[in-house]
This record gives sequence, structure tokens and C-alpha cells, in this order.
Amino acid sequence: MEEKKCLECDRKFQGRADKKFCSDGCRNARNNQLNTLKRNYMRQVNAILRKNRLVLEALNESGKVRKHRDQLLTKGFDFNYITKIITTKAGDTYKFCYEQGYLELDKGFYLLVRRNED
Repeated sequence: MEEKKCLECDRKFQGRADKKFCSDGCRNARNNQLNTLKRNYMRQVNAILRKNRLVLEALNESGKVRKHRDQLLTKGFDFNYITKIITTKAGDTYKFCYEQGYLELDKGFYLLVRRNED
């Protein structure tokens, strides 16, 4: 068997020709390190989506209400993050954060809606 260096800790070890790490701990540490950036990005996006949903829910107690863009922005809404787009037969485009959605009207107003998905 050929002596190799662990990709995580640089310790020398012996093993199969395709083995890259000296232990499961080193293998897990390397994989966790490589996946951290992806997980952090997903965490950030999920946090923004959650906040958007909570803002829409807080402003839309009745299930359908008209609000100005500034009211959404003041509460921290980010229009760049949505989970779904639905276009009606009439051509209206609703954007959703989970079951909470909005339709852009005119003069900076939005129609906030709640979609009941049974």
C-alpha cells in the first residue's frame, strides 16, 4: 500500500488507492467546510422569504387588501425574492411568497392576497 497525505489534516496514512482522508472525522470536516457556503446562501434566502411572507401576512389580515409599496418596504419587504408566479387568464401576474401574494396595481399600490391551497 502506498502512503498518502490526508486532504484535511495533512497527516500521512495508508489505505486503499482511492482513499483521500485518514479518518471519517477528517472526511466529514472537509465536506462540511465545502458545503458551508451553499448552506449559508440557502439560509439567507430562506430568511428573506420568511420575512417577506410575514410582512405580507401582517399587512393582509382580511385576505385581500390594497397597500402602497412604501408600507411593504418600511417593514423590510424585498421584492426580489418570491416563491411562485401565477398569471391569470385575464393576464394579471401575481407573485407569491408561499401562500401570501401580491399583484402590482398602479401608482405604487399592490393588491395583497392570500391563496388557500387545499
